[in-house]
Amino acid sequence: MVPCGSTVALLSVFSVVFAVFVSCFVADSGVTGPGVCLAVAAGILSMCWRRLRQRDAGSDRRVCVLVLGDIGRSPRMQYHALSLSKHGYQVTFVGFLDSKPHQDVLKEEKIRIVGISEVKGLRAGPKLLTYVTKTVVQSVQLLHVLLSLELQAHILMQNPPGLPGIAVAWLVCVLRGSTFIIDWHNYGYTIMALSLGASHPLVRLAKRYEHLFGPLASHSLCVTNAMKDDLQTNWGVEATTLYDRPASIFRETPLDLQHQLFLKMADTQPQFRASGSDSEETEATAFTVRNPGDGGVTLRSDRPALLISSTSWTEDEDFSILLDSLQEYEGFIRGGAPLPSLVCVITGKGPQKEHYKKLIASLHLERVKICTPWLEAEDYPLLLGSADLGVCLHKSSSGLDLPMKVVDMFGCCLPVCAIHFHCLQELVEHEVNGLIFRDSAELAQQLKSLLSEFPSSDGRLGAFRRNLRASRGQRWDDNWDQNVLPLLVAPR
Repeated sequence: MVPCGSTVALLSVFSVVFAVFVSCFVADSGVTGPGVCLAVAAGILSMCWRRLRQRDAGSDRRVCVLVLGDIGRSPRMQYHALSLSKHGYQVTFVGFLDSKPHQDVLKEEKIRIVGISEVKGLRAGPKLLTYVTKTVVQSVQLLHVLLSLELQAHILMQNPPGLPGIAVAWLVCVLRGSTFIIDWHNYGYTIMALSLGASHPLVRLAKRYEHLFGPLASHSLCVTNAMKDDLQTNWGVEATTLYDRPASIFRETPLDLQHQLFLKMADTQPQFRASGSDSEETEATAFTVRNPGDGGVTLRSDRPALLISSTSWTEDEDFSILLDSLQEYEGFIRGGAPLPSLVCVITGKGPQKEHYKKLIASLHLERVKICTPWLEAEDYPLLLGSADLGVCLHKSSSGLDLPMKVVDMFGCCLPVCAIHFHCLQELVEHEVNGLIFRDSAELAQQLKSLLSEFPSSDGRLGAFRRNLRASRGQRWDDNWDQNVLPLLVAPR
């Protein structure tokens, strides 16, 4: 059976084709061709309009969650989908399927994932032409997908990326009488400016586009109060601040689960393997050992410190800062400083990963080991909950968003060193739950200071962790119920 939306979409196309066909036959008659075209097209489009807005018993309980990006790497939108399903909404999750979403999303019966493919545009020719063709084709694809869905009460879309999604989603909401909600994570044009420059024509066009279509949403969410103020002052958009909060899966990892994770990672990452003599006698990793007598797991006293950072390997994170600081840290050890060895795990996928892997391979470090695995959604929280220190190099392109990776780290009571930018203090409190640095030299000194008493929990690192345990605030569910649910149940 062809979905109602698909039928309507086909009728819309047919109306245009039929109008052109009729105009060809009446061109030499006494009837005005354009008039016939308009009459025929208007009649068919009127029928399409009624079909597009035809409601049923389930219309008010359906929501489309839309992201023109990888669903598996869009945790906030996955949390939206799960929260909606917990409140009885039927969720259609539309986005790219480059990596696997979290198991909770896949298992939830009320969430249906509709994959769309990323359009590449023309392979040759001017960059502007490539971008235009990509935008046009992606618009047509997205319009077809959204019109093919059953009538949705709401479309909740992530921005960025918003081009062409915002305009298409807004048009579909107008045609179908749905409520359009934008969740502002950042501004798309500021991200484009990182690679193209602020004065590039495409960047200026993208800025005008967001300024034109952004205010057309029925409701807006944003990630910081700084962004809320900027949207109000410079965009005329009234937004609700929905701070990122850790989901319940982000918590300190029990020792037994740490051991299982380290064993799993040791299969592909040699940095996690115990020395040959240790592994022969007992079930051991570089960090943990299982007692053959009672089966209990303990942390090794000679274990390296476990440092973790996650990234999308894009221009808004300069990982040369971390690599330079790790070289300085190795220099401290060679100079006689009583510091532990270090295993640094950098997780994620992205366009600059291969570039940085080559840089890492050229370092030839001895006491600092670096690996760059891609973790399944279920393993990432376990690794955060097992680590000793997190590092964040996210430097907001707009200066108005906050790194969700730090939110997740704090959910695991993991102290963080984060690079400074405008509104970071809304999340990271210097000398309370972590430290803020500005360059590689300052980060290196912070690593030296925090790890100088490792593995003891009596130093500053332990104090930060205890502060995080004591100051646990709202989790995602309560925060969402308080800020988003009222927007969905409000009179339309």
